[in-house]
Amino acid sequence: MKDEEIRKEYERWNEKTEETLKKFPERGEFKTTWGEEVKRLYTPMDVGDYSQIGFPAEYPFTRGVQSTMYRGKLWTMRQYAGFGTAEESNKRYKYLLEQGQSGLSVAFDLPTQIGYDSDDPHSLGEVGKVGVAIDSLEDMETLFEGIPLGKVSTSMTINSTAAVLLAMYLTVGEKQGFSRDTLRGTIQNDILKEYIARGTYIFPPQPSMRIITNIFEFCSKEMPLWNTISISGYHIREAGADAVQEVAFTLADGIEYVRAAVNAGLDPNVFGKRLSFFFAAHNDFLEEIAKFRAARRMWAKLMKEKFGVTNPSAMRLKFHTQTSGSTLTAQQPDNNIIRVTIQALAAVLGGTQSLHTNSRDEALALPTEESVRIALRTQQIIAYESGVPKTVDPLAGSYYIESLTDSIERRAFEYIDKIEDLGGMVKAIESGYVQQEISNRAYEYQKEVENGKQIVVGVNKFTIEEEPPKSILKVNDQVEQEQIEKLKKLKEKRDNEKVKKALTALENAARTDDNIMYPIIEAVKVYATLGEISNVLRDVFGEYKESITI
Repeated sequence: MKDEEIRKEYERWNEKTEETLKKFPERGEFKTTWGEEVKRLYTPMDVGDYSQIGFPAEYPFTRGVQSTMYRGKLWTMRQYAGFGTAEESNKRYKYLLEQGQSGLSVAFDLPTQIGYDSDDPHSLGEVGKVGVAIDSLEDMETLFEGIPLGKVSTSMTINSTAAVLLAMYLTVGEKQGFSRDTLRGTIQNDILKEYIARGTYIFPPQPSMRIITNIFEFCSKEMPLWNTISISGYHIREAGADAVQEVAFTLADGIEYVRAAVNAGLDPNVFGKRLSFFFAAHNDFLEEIAKFRAARRMWAKLMKEKFGVTNPSAMRLKFHTQTSGSTLTAQQPDNNIIRVTIQALAAVLGGTQSLHTNSRDEALALPTEESVRIALRTQQIIAYESGVPKTVDPLAGSYYIESLTDSIERRAFEYIDKIEDLGGMVKAIESGYVQQEISNRAYEYQKEVENGKQIVVGVNKFTIEEEPPKSILKVNDQVEQEQIEKLKKLKEKRDNEKVKKALTALENAARTDDNIMYPIIEAVKVYATLGEISNVLRDVFGEYKESITI
């Protein structure tokens, strides 16, 4: 059927449907998360050029980055975990691996994320609360005791102190007998989104970008299997962004990192292969699938057209997905199992390379072992029972999916063009533009929840009387004192003269253009603490103080 015939048939059908609507009106308005009207029906007229859809593993990668996708290898099932002490977290990792998890994902406590040791006054009340406390190489050795790092892939959600934690990780791997060039995994290492959405920054943007490019350079030479950054849209979405903003601001961050690395003399055809991304999977099932497809296509175009990349492997957007924590409710927490299932399925249908499924009780506390097991089983049921992995990009060609993919791409590029006009992402962040856009969207969404336009089951509709939850995981307050005592003993038994020399060497490197990864590794090896290393860099680079009025 030709376009003109389809158009006439659509008009006929629409007129007929309008008569039906007089008897059975629709439930209200239907819009995307960014406010675009969702049409009643999509047809071939809504689908763009097929060359933009293409084939899997071929430019522009809309349909996936591997030819056979999950027919060859399933996504990595990587449950995010870490709490209390290294000993406790080690037990949880071993439990998850026994349950069939195929990769580790480490959550660090707040002091570790912002470069303070457990005995620092800034750490009071936060040690071990939202992740594991890591003060020194000794803690990292305990964290991975009995887990061969050469045989697992590990993701570490760490940003400001990413260089230090990477140094500790590779040192533990080498102590276990694995050379650094065989280690596989990812550090988040995405500082720009910290200024936008999360706040665990230490240094100003420019020295932070210098550290990141140092890591790029180091890993290109020393750790070729390691993903040097996980450019994160997840936290941007959790802060209140819609799907278009998540894609646009994440890729704009990516542009800034690639530009900085190129300016430092690195080849995007080389380091581009080790870039990875991290997205949220939100509630709007079909919209999320289209979001992942649009992001892949856009990044391929950006790398090819903006940075002149010719290596297809450096154009591929590989990404990890986490189901959306902000959608979890403390009310009727078992409902979260259904939410997570829908979100996980969207990630798989969107072509994710690895996936974390949130646990039902995470709106209340750290997840229990039972809740973590259910979350992992959700992935396993999708993988082995749903039939979804049998074919590559099974929803391609859906008129609605392709139209949504095109719409997200078009609108996200408008945002990226605006950011480039402002001078790039660092300038856009410093001006408050990005934060304001997210804040506006978050406010609009909250209004929709409060006035009932956006239904949240169990919160503003279908509510019930509930008893307080009984079995939730709590971190013992004694953890803080235990960490402080361990740190005291470490400082007494280590060679403090070697520590002093190593920290002086780090300071000297930081004041020049030398790559600071090498002196950080040497400092880690003599058991300099995370806080000591971070304080040296604070003295050289200063600390970032947000001064934007939004």
